[in-house]
Amino acid sequence: MVTANYQEIIRRIQKTCIESGRPAGSVSLVVVSKTQPAGAIRELYDLGVRDFGENRVQELLDKKDLLPADIRWHLIGSLQTNKVKYIADFIHLIHSADRPDLLAEIDKQGKKIDRVIPVLLQVRVASEETKHGCLPTELPGLVRFAAGLTNIEVKGTMTMASFTDDKEQIRDEFLRFFSVIPDSIRNRPDSLFSAGMTSDFEEAIRSGSNLVRIGSAIFGERSAPV
Repeated sequence: MVTANYQEIIRRIQKTCIESGRPAGSVSLVVVSKTQPAGAIRELYDLGVRDFGENRVQELLDKKDLLPADIRWHLIGSLQTNKVKYIADFIHLIHSADRPDLLAEIDKQGKKIDRVIPVLLQVRVASEETKHGCLPTELPGLVRFAAGLTNIEVKGTMTMASFTDDKEQIRDEFLRFFSVIPDSIRNRPDSLFSAGMTSDFEEAIRSGSNLVRIGSAIFGERSAPV
């Protein structure tokens, strides 16, 4: 089931790209593996999948020890500053850098191990107060702050739309997200725009996303971790 679901998601991503006038391979997928057992991740790994996303640092660390070393782990959930040190030496991309103190801590840990750590700046455009991210008005200042740090690399931006069936609201939120991205990020050909999950990834792609995060459409309902 997992394999078939994954192949169907790839088909839908490519179809949406083509319908949007973009190359079929222009959008990358991070498979959200939070609360999924290592065996399910291994099934996708054996298909060639290497990018997996976790919400919690401890769960990520537990799985990392059970799975191949060439997996590219993404931290997609809210990150506490005191947890940065546990992932600094291997994390492929932190999607949730949303405040100066977190950026400073990532930079500090990067300096300790002589590593430049890739991050996305998370922007909150959703109406829900529970969503994390800097406000759109705070993004330019966060970009300037990050530019003064030597051991982080801002690879792009990330957002989450509201959890709603209102397609127009979701579209408006994604369009707002893309409208506030500074030109210094927007105009870089290799910038990543991480937006879109199981319920809204096609709308995100139509709005400009080139990196989607999908879990339940591939794995089904959440199961017990590890």
